[in-house]
Amino acid sequence: MKIIRRTSKKIKCGKVYIGGDAPISVQSMTNTDTRNINETVSQIKKLEESGCEIVRIAIPDMEAAEAISKIKSSVSIPLIADIHFDYRLALKSIENGIDKLRINPGNIGDVSRVKMIVSKAKERDIPIRIGVNAGSLNKKILEKYNGITPNALVESALSHVEILEDLNFDKIIISLKASDIKLTFDAYSILAEKVDYPFHIGITEAGTVWRGTIKSSIGVGALLLNGIGDTIRISLTGNPVEEVKVGREILHALNIRQFGINFISCPTCGRCQIDLMGVANELEKKLKHIDKPITLAIMGCAVNGPGEAKEADLGIAGGKDSALIFKKGKIIKKVKEDHILDSLLEEINNL
Repeated sequence: MKIIRRTSKKIKCGKVYIGGDAPISVQSMTNTDTRNINETVSQIKKLEESGCEIVRIAIPDMEAAEAISKIKSSVSIPLIADIHFDYRLALKSIENGIDKLRINPGNIGDVSRVKMIVSKAKERDIPIRIGVNAGSLNKKILEKYNGITPNALVESALSHVEILEDLNFDKIIISLKASDIKLTFDAYSILAEKVDYPFHIGITEAGTVWRGTIKSSIGVGALLLNGIGDTIRISLTGNPVEEVKVGREILHALNIRQFGINFISCPTCGRCQIDLMGVANELEKKLKHIDKPITLAIMGCAVNGPGEAKEADLGIAGGKDSALIFKKGKIIKKVKEDHILDSLLEEINNL
């Protein structure tokens, strides 16, 4: 079934659009020292190669802001400057060609400082992401709601939105992040009824690659299934390339976007008489760079394939030291176990 996506504004970030009818984009954030230009560029290039479409970089000081122009000239995907408190860093980032800012206007200080940022952002047609985190809500909101609640996150976001709207600025993207899945889900669901700005979604501080992938898949997946989300970032403690892989796979699994081959494989049982796990893992490695929009089913026996996988473009059903190869539910040949990989690869190339 097709997911009905929430209606939102369409906003340009460099060469990528966020919201509206634009594809849901995959973001990541560098974990290098932005002041180290070579190291940062190297990591961004690896992120680009893995399919990252927008990348955020930390701007802790003026040296990092000055590095933006050199970094930007060496990469091709849009860059977001992640800035806290110091309006001068935002102004310098804009001056040096940043494609988007991530700030919280309420934390910048006097509204005259926000006005300067907005004025420069308008000149360059740069959007601003309001990033509200559960761990950084102001004291008044925490007291009002007696702690961190979905409505506390929403009110914080709306207060920042109001500052920008009062300055006639509406190129706004919003994120409401927490490490608690239900809290995050409820906050976005409430805000979705109040504004039509695009949403950047994710579960913040999700954990290590293994735990964080599970946590993010549940949280981000739940939001996407409810039509909420225009750009995503999977927050993992590890190589940011893994964030991109997980983000793309979540979109792929939900049939929101097609990234290469769609794998279906059974978990195996006592009926399986071939090394199905070995075949599946080897195929996944060999086919990871193939971008054909096909469904491939790797089934351990005749019970699971081709019957259960009859909609697959191509697949195998394991037998005794052999496998049946089927196409669109019809058996086309039988091959010995040591020929399964080569035979399947040949058929994939012929599709």
